[in-house]
Amino acid sequence: MISVIKYNAGNIGSITNALKRLNADVIVTDDPKLIQKADKVILPGVGEAKSAMNSLKSCGLDTIIPKLKQPFLGVCLGLQLLCDYSDEGNTKCLGVIQEQVHKFPPLGKIPHMGWDDFTDIRGSLFEGIDPQDDMYYVHSYYATTGANTIGTCNYLINFSAALQRDNFFAVQFHPEKSAQVGSRMLKNFLSL
Repeated sequence: MISVIKYNAGNIGSITNALKRLNADVIVTDDPKLIQKADKVILPGVGEAKSAMNSLKSCGLDTIIPKLKQPFLGVCLGLQLLCDYSDEGNTKCLGVIQEQVHKFPPLGKIPHMGWDDFTDIRGSLFEGIDPQDDMYYVHSYYATTGANTIGTCNYLINFSAALQRDNFFAVQFHPEKSAQVGSRMLKNFLSL
């Protein structure tokens, strides 16, 4: 069973539908016990960091998530929440991955929205994916790059398009909106 975490954020429906197209058994829940029992967990997200963290705290998920041992995937805001800190709302995040989240500099159009590159990819999450393939992004904040970066993108600045620490994987792009390439990535996650 795949547990999609229900909290104060958007795109839960689209990620759930993408998983169902891959014949995954999906439950949308904020129940810590169901999340802990799941085979895999996904933290999707479109929204604002501070209110999203408040929602996770209200269910006790801020202490549960960092202790999970099964494969875990953060998507978009879900990636940012796995980091230490976000400038958005001056928010202390989950601290699973030691990166910071900052707002894009005002040098171009924000949000970064649309199809863009995805380079320097590595790891089992991206098996069978060509580094030349584009993914679909929608975000105004980005995670810095570091030891846990397993994919990058450059829009005004080089940022982490994907991160991994142990069983925690995270992507800034939206695999559920990234056509066949995104579907392949979700299928790889389901196979972990």
